[in-house]
Amino acid sequence: MAEVDIAPNFGLELKVTRDGFKPVNAWVANGIAWLEDIQQFYRERSAIEKEYSGKLAALAKKYFEKKARKTSLLSVGDTPTVSPGSLESASMTTWTVQLNTLESRANEHDTFATQLISHVAEPLRILGTRYEELRKYHAEYATKLEKERDSVYTDHRKTKGKYDAVCQEVENRRKKTESSFDHGKTKAQVAYQQQLTDMYNAKNTYLISMNVTNKQKEMYYHEYVPELLNSMQDLSETRISKVNSIWSLASQIETTTLTRSTELMTHLSSEIPRNNPLLDSMMFVRHNVSQWQDPADFVFEPSPVWHDDSSMYTDDASKNFLRNILTKSKGQLVELRRDTEKKKRDVENAKRARQNIREGKDKRDEVEAVRAIFALLGLAHESERQMVTAEVEVTTITQAVGDVSIGAKNHNFKSQTFKIPTNCDLCGERIWGLSAKGFDCTDCGYTCHSKCELKAPANCPGEQTKEEKKKLKASRQAQASAAPASNGMVSPTTTATPSLTRSDTINSMNTLSSGYSATAHRSVSGVSTIAPDPSPSMDDAPKFKPAPATRKNRIVAPPPVQYIKDTGSDVGSSNGDSNKQRGNMMYPYQANGEGEISLEEGREITVLEPDDGGWIKVRAGSLEGLVPTAYVDLTPSSPPPTAHSLDGSHGARPGSTYSASSVSLAGSISKEKKKGPAVAPKRGAKKLKYVEALYDYDARSEAEHSMREGERFVVITRDAGDGWADVERGGKVGSVPANYVQDV
Repeated sequence: MAEVDIAPNFGLELKVTRDGFKPVNAWVANGIAWLEDIQQFYRERSAIEKEYSGKLAALAKKYFEKKARKTSLLSVGDTPTVSPGSLESASMTTWTVQLNTLESRANEHDTFATQLISHVAEPLRILGTRYEELRKYHAEYATKLEKERDSVYTDHRKTKGKYDAVCQEVENRRKKTESSFDHGKTKAQVAYQQQLTDMYNAKNTYLISMNVTNKQKEMYYHEYVPELLNSMQDLSETRISKVNSIWSLASQIETTTLTRSTELMTHLSSEIPRNNPLLDSMMFVRHNVSQWQDPADFVFEPSPVWHDDSSMYTDDASKNFLRNILTKSKGQLVELRRDTEKKKRDVENAKRARQNIREGKDKRDEVEAVRAIFALLGLAHESERQMVTAEVEVTTITQAVGDVSIGAKNHNFKSQTFKIPTNCDLCGERIWGLSAKGFDCTDCGYTCHSKCELKAPANCPGEQTKEEKKKLKASRQAQASAAPASNGMVSPTTTATPSLTRSDTINSMNTLSSGYSATAHRSVSGVSTIAPDPSPSMDDAPKFKPAPATRKNRIVAPPPVQYIKDTGSDVGSSNGDSNKQRGNMMYPYQANGEGEISLEEGREITVLEPDDGGWIKVRAGSLEGLVPTAYVDLTPSSPPPTAHSLDGSHGARPGSTYSASSVSLAGSISKEKKKGPAVAPKRGAKKLKYVEALYDYDARSEAEHSMREGERFVVITRDAGDGWADVERGGKVGSVPANYVQDV
């Protein structure tokens, strides 16, 4: 067999021959499956060796027939482009010598049969299993690469579809403008211009996606697939090398055991090393080479309803959009390049580790090494694709409009979920709700929708004070509320919409709030008695500061139980308590800590120690301990009741407790178990947390706290998800808007 002058390279010569990976994978799979034939051969031979030479001839004939059927498959593959004729691969030739030697063997014995099983057949089984597993990893990775390529194609088609849809919408708006009457024509024209700008942006996005897709397609066919094919070639050649080593071992066993066939086995031993793995690969390459051309690049396809060319729009609005994309891509590029290089170095280190395993310098499992290589390759490819995307975006934009990011003052945006009504500084529309994602600038307070992020002008004035942010907010909202003309410019003849002020949002919230609006406050008779408070001045809080989100209905305490006779009460149980303040439990309370006592609803108590941070010490019968102040209805200290008041005939009834319930007092007594308000932490129980008021706020019910800017409160519940915080001050627990306070 001749030596190989030039080593073949599957990646360069077979990278995409008829779907690239499939014929190579089939050829390698046939080679690995062939190991099963070799293994079975030695096992059967071991059994036949016990029957001496009579069975050896039959065995040789059997495997000559098998070889005749598989010579073409193992030499040139399943579907060669050139017929091999009578040519056999180097491995097939070596195998022929092996069978010829077998025919010359006449006598064998048990020792040789045992050695065939332990030294040849079992290693071949293990080798076949391991290499089949390695081949499957290659096949799975090829499928992954193909899916990633198809995913890029799909994303590009989606971008094209979005562009077509936007173009269709532009055409619809144009037709609507032409058919509109004079009084609605201006509005229709404004909508048409806005849609036109969106179409420009969609087109630019489509062009960028097209370039990215073309670049990633090129990487797939010229980097990823060739690299995988080279690995398959290496796997096949390594398999042949392993088979050669096993064959050599079998030859040595035969040489030692069968002295009578020394000459024949010496010939076989000299033939096996000549089976160069590159020879099989070269023969396969020569019989499977075909013509190949790269798939055509993607080109711009005009929308059927909006005929356009492939040039990018470079008007002011489009430049602003491209500037934001350019700035973001340039900012990511350095880190992506560094990350890509690091991941590539990791891949090279893993490959060197695999080579050390093959050479016996490393005792780790090669299968695990290959798994690690492909895992690292996946990470490297992902990082490289991101880097290429950023590079193509930067190149595409700079070629079209130059480096427009120079001198830009981009906002320092931070992603936000706006729980209260907030207006976008670009389009003026509302951002509100748990699903309403948006951004705000941590320096100047600029707020916008997620969809408006890339349209925001790069004119951040830098870090601003609170007062300066107020002024900027008012100015931006005034601009955003004006109807945009062509290219996003404000038309001087268009009347600006009224700007949303803080008082507007507070009044709106009061209207929407369930059970806490000014019109919802009722007296015990069901008649509204509380008028809405005037809105705070614009100097007390920033313009457009939204009111707190609508709060949940609170459970309102039942009427004072001193008007309900309780046979189990402790009135007059202690003569020494006659001058102490008394009260009743408005809610049931279950003790949760040391020093507390459990009391049922309506139980009469005597105050032993006044309020201390939201807790009072009381006596109820023989029990003494702490209960939350908010759970107790305290009656004012007064002289002992007269006989008239004891029988209830002439005693004056005290004024009823305020209720924010939307039903009458009589209907507020429910048979369901009542739940008390939030409980302030006991002094010394844990470190207290405080909040500080950012703005003035006037309470609109007895369940709320009024506050002035700078005041501090003890935190009970920071935010339960309804936009309100429960705080305590002076022994009273109440609620305040969560966005009106900050942690200290």
